[in-house]
Amino acid sequence: MKLNQISDNPGATKDRMRVGRGIGSGKGKTAGRGVKGQKARTGVAIKGFEGGQMPLHRRLPKRGFNNLYAQDLNEVNLGRIQEAVDAGKLDKAATVTVESLVEAGIIARPRDGVKLLGVGELTVKLSFEVTRASKSAVEAVEKAGGSVTTVYAQGAPTRGGSEAATA
Repeated sequence: MKLNQISDNPGATKDRMRVGRGIGSGKGKTAGRGVKGQKARTGVAIKGFEGGQMPLHRRLPKRGFNNLYAQDLNEVNLGRIQEAVDAGKLDKAATVTVESLVEAGIIARPRDGVKLLGVGELTVKLSFEVTRASKSAVEAVEKAGGSVTTVYAQGAPTRGGSEAATA
């Protein structure tokens, strides 16, 4: 078999319709666009237009806003971390950071950081370096003999702008 012998199966491809090529073709003259009017012309995009009736996107009320400073954090429960320690995925001696959680497969990607939540039980002494932590999580970690320090993730936005500007 040679490259010039390769072809599609019969009926797998269909020739495109050439419009506007005479009345005998079946798609001549107006080329399937009907007669006159805005849609018969070229360059028409009437998205959301409802023939003069108030369009749906204008009938519905506006609500809320998009927070420019909102952080997209990974939420991690203490029980999930305990499971990873028991499975040998997390090192007990090392500090638990965003990078170590990604490496252990607890979170898929860093995003804007990690928030530590207190669901589940932690029995191992661990030190955490996370973006945020709930009160119950901090209490549970300290009860187990560990520590929690909050650190902004690389490139995570701060509410007051950059830290250099506020210092």
